[in-house]
Amino acid sequence: MEKIKVAVIGCGTIAQSGHIPMYDKNPVAEIKYLVDVNKERAEELAKKYNVPYVTSDYRDMLKDEEVTAVSICTPNSSHAHIAIDCLDAGKNVLCEKPAAVNFEQVLQMKEAADRNGKILNIGVVNRYSTAVNKIKEFIDRGELGKICHIYCSFRAHRSIPGLGGQFTTKAISGGGVLIDWGVHYLDLVFYCIRSPEILTVSGGISGELGKDMKNYSYLGMWAGPPNYNGTFDVEDLVSGYIRTRGPSISLNGAWAQNIGEAATFIEFLGDKAGIKLQYGGDFKIYTADKGVLYEITPSFQKRDMFYDEIDDFLKSVAEGKKTRSNIDNVLTVAQVMDALYKSAELGREVVLHE
Repeated sequence: MEKIKVAVIGCGTIAQSGHIPMYDKNPVAEIKYLVDVNKERAEELAKKYNVPYVTSDYRDMLKDEEVTAVSICTPNSSHAHIAIDCLDAGKNVLCEKPAAVNFEQVLQMKEAADRNGKILNIGVVNRYSTAVNKIKEFIDRGELGKICHIYCSFRAHRSIPGLGGQFTTKAISGGGVLIDWGVHYLDLVFYCIRSPEILTVSGGISGELGKDMKNYSYLGMWAGPPNYNGTFDVEDLVSGYIRTRGPSISLNGAWAQNIGEAATFIEFLGDKAGIKLQYGGDFKIYTADKGVLYEITPSFQKRDMFYDEIDDFLKSVAEGKKTRSNIDNVLTVAQVMDALYKSAELGREVVLHE
């Protein structure tokens, strides 16, 4: 079988930890291009992974008909136009989350995929988590009964990433903790409950802890060090409430809170049983039977969700079939995040469906 030729656009942290090594491990893939505005960084990675072509401009790769699959690992604000250019050039695309900085751009990306008959997947990697898929199976079998409410918490103690850089500059990122962390939690929830119709959305945001950048105290910083000459104009805290045709959903997230304990979990509250998932870890089931309360911690073999995400994309490219992380399946998350930001701006609930 001839290998699928791949280009990776953007060679930062997620490309180095996820996309590039997983393509390299996969027997059906061959990375032909690495693209990065920092050409030296791409060249170093090309030597490590024996990639033949390096460029600082992704458009150099578009005319190469051998390349049929592209990973986009660039800043959020560039996702839509790069994805659309690649799709129009006949490439299939895996774009890192969030799909784009707003719902309108996400719809434009979907239209380009449909127009060209190409696959467009989004990097919602939790859809490939073994624990998440076990929970989805429990829900699908009705073992939780009627799910009344779902609560998401993604809170950490003073963990603003790359202060002053692309993560905290709205023109580049599209937002703060909601679009960076919240997208994963919301997508996980909607995946498990099959995206019921959204009725109303209410949200509140603030960005107080990172505003005075030079006086922001922290112990560690992912994507640091700080750039004190840069920008902080995004939210570091978000709360929200979502009504659906199914369960209600509430969320509480913070890049930076003045509480020294992280709280990263999701609770599914059913009338027969409940599940509490520690994000990125295991879960517990709580139930009752004949006057006895049970707390169950399932044990199971876990797969590498990053490998499975890449493998699923490659199979989707080979077969031309849409799978679980296709753009069609993540529209609800983009719509809800837009509504949360709009609600916070307007100071009132946003109605999506009566």
